[in-house]
Amino acid sequence: MASPTDVRMAGAQGISGGRVLEWIDKAAYACAVQWSGQYCVTAYVGHIHFTRPIPSGHIVEVRSRIAMTGRSSMHIVNEVLSADPRDGIFTRACDCLVIFVAKDAETNKSTPVPTFTPENDEQRRVTEAAQSRIELRKAIEEEMEQQTYEGPSYAPRLINRFLAKPTDVNWGGKVHGGTAMEWIDEAGTACTMEWSGEHTVAVYAGGIRFYRPIAIGDLIEVDARMMRTDNRSMQMSIHVRAGNPRGGRNNLETAIHATVAYMAIDRDFQPQAARQFTPVTDEDKRLAEHANILRELRGKYSPKPLVVAPTNQHID
Repeated sequence: MASPTDVRMAGAQGISGGRVLEWIDKAAYACAVQWSGQYCVTAYVGHIHFTRPIPSGHIVEVRSRIAMTGRSSMHIVNEVLSADPRDGIFTRACDCLVIFVAKDAETNKSTPVPTFTPENDEQRRVTEAAQSRIELRKAIEEEMEQQTYEGPSYAPRLINRFLAKPTDVNWGGKVHGGTAMEWIDEAGTACTMEWSGEHTVAVYAGGIRFYRPIAIGDLIEVDARMMRTDNRSMQMSIHVRAGNPRGGRNNLETAIHATVAYMAIDRDFQPQAARQFTPVTDEDKRLAEHANILRELRGKYSPKPLVVAPTNQHID
């Protein structure tokens, strides 16, 4: 059940996007471990549309299922639903694809997983939907690798630094991927609220890529930087960097990179026009165009939907 402590800000309409991502990661992890019989790490979370808020007090259900497997990877489709317990009608709030990689407990190297073979039309449809995203991910990764983020900039930006706490630990002794995604959303929300002067909510995450594990006690830097504004959305690039605190900021390495879109809402929770950001420096202009290219790539590849029929299920 979603509780009041899952709501980030007073007066907010629903649970924070970061908390929902944390729930998704935990459910997908359980699915991956059950399938592989191994410890697993998050490699990618993508194509998330937050279609409606989840109010505090709702019963939340996260459904996770294997869509396809590689040698050591598992592509997992996740669907988040919620229901007012008074009427028991579950409706969908969001869905996404999460990729986990199985790790050998002794060597920490990737290890093979059992092959998933679709056995019915629905499983084959989901497998095809997951396969339709492979080329898009490659195109986006190639586009992202060409960007720089350390040059002169006048873009709205917010940097949080703190130590990873023992309470952030996962079952493998590292920081839980879902916890890190909540850090990402906190920084993105704070930066867009400061810029817009309004409450903001995450409406889309185009891709969250995990490059290295984060250890308990690491110095964490969450760097949220605006790339582009449209009529209503604010598109953010958010890096999570981590490393031994004795080395200071120069010792930090990129652990996670995400692109997330936010929307401003008024006190009645109605969407507001975005305050416009005009890029000035060369790097700011490149990143604004980069954000536009990412959107065009998603339109070009047109991945198939992971979930097709609207879910409307009564609690038994």
